[in-house]
Amino acid sequence: MRWQQLFADLEARLAEEEAADERREEASRARAEWGRLRLADRLRGSLGRPVTVSCQGAGDVTGRLVEVGVDWLLLEDGQHREVLVAQRVVRTVGGLTARTAAECDPGAVGRRLDLRRALRGLARDRALVHCLLDDGGVVTGTVDRVGADFLELAEHPADLPRRRGAVTGVRAVVLQAVAVVRTQPPATV
Repeated sequence: MRWQQLFADLEARLAEEEAADERREEASRARAEWGRLRLADRLRGSLGRPVTVSCQGAGDVTGRLVEVGVDWLLLEDGQHREVLVAQRVVRTVGGLTARTAAECDPGAVGRRLDLRRALRGLARDRALVHCLLDDGGVVTGTVDRVGADFLELAEHPADLPRRRGAVTGVRAVVLQAVAVVRTQPPATV
């Protein structure tokens, strides 16, 4: 009888040690998985939700998270304006849900949909924008063209549409300086 109890005790201890080892391995695997996640993956878990993004040079930007690109975020603010944020200027993001999207590879096409391509969409739409720079500066106008490392902005009064007679100057803006680009309602004639 004593032997059976001794073997039962040993068996219980062994099972307890194996369970503890398994819990430690599980925690280690979870930490390793978290270690591979990128901010974009974490943000995708909050798509459609309101977030506050603190940005270098632009301060806090609040809005509903609409899309997450390879190097940009798209928000829609309370006035239904699109707000394009360069991910490299993001310092903190508040309002995240507990969910994290699965780690995903954007693929060859997704990797090409970078900030330049998003800005080219604004140029195509002829949208009036406020371009907030990483040093806190602001330039306003219409994105005319986007080069490899700069955008060209036709400066004109915000209350006038982009027409040749309204353009007061053309400014090249280095893409590395762009923090946030906020669309404005179109001007009416």
